[in-house]
Amino acid sequence: MSPSPIKKGHTRGYVIPIGGAEERTGSPRVLKRFVKLCGGKNANIVIIPTASNLPDTGDKYVEIFNKIGVDAAVSLPINERSETERQDYLDHLDQATGIFITGGNQLRLSTILGGTEVAIKIRRLNAKGVHVAGTSAGAAIMPEHMIAGGSTGTVPSGDGVNLAPGLGLTNDLLIDQHFSQRDRLGRLLTAISYNPFMLGVGIDEDTAIFINPDQIFEVVGSGAVTVIDPVHLSYSSMSKAAKNDALSMLDLKLHILSKGCTFDIHERKPFPPG
Repeated sequence: MSPSPIKKGHTRGYVIPIGGAEERTGSPRVLKRFVKLCGGKNANIVIIPTASNLPDTGDKYVEIFNKIGVDAAVSLPINERSETERQDYLDHLDQATGIFITGGNQLRLSTILGGTEVAIKIRRLNAKGVHVAGTSAGAAIMPEHMIAGGSTGTVPSGDGVNLAPGLGLTNDLLIDQHFSQRDRLGRLLTAISYNPFMLGVGIDEDTAIFINPDQIFEVVGSGAVTVIDPVHLSYSSMSKAAKNDALSMLDLKLHILSKGCTFDIHERKPFPPG
């Protein structure tokens, strides 16, 4: 699954994975930045709460965005694949300047939205300039490949991660969330060992990366972002590893970025704030 192609006259919208547990009251830096991108008071935010089992998740985010200053915010409570064909839901998406995918269970997202008109429309709208943000599970599903689960700890292992298809808003990154708080370095390393082409990005809570149309992202929020670059990986034992074996991965690069730092995805180069 790849990002939709950009048609002449359009600029791709931002892709904004959030590490979960973002500040929603007081000083919601990440959400305010998202709203500003989407048009501020004139933004039209469509919320997709499918990942959550809680029936009021979508309504709570409508209230949060209203308090930030957005007049037009609507939740699409898609809980069955058949509901992805509702014309009123598709019409709401067509009017959106921003799409927000909530947290919960990422497998609910992939099994309910995967391959549907809603998933196709999200990719196409992003290619036309609509900004797409997702928190927690909503962040995990953004890439072509989604981390669906795995082990905690710092050491990668033969069975340390479960992968599933994602939305395909980027095919350059593998994204994990609640990263430092839930000790997920090992499972991100394991995921990278399957395909050392991709960058691994671990995003802490109350932290986001704002990926612009030039494929440069900025870190926003109170935590850090861990970037694992396997471009010079000289050896991996993944192909020989038994189920519980620790993996060897030699000559990896690792970057820790906090607020204001940027990273050029194509050049694989980090930059300090300013």
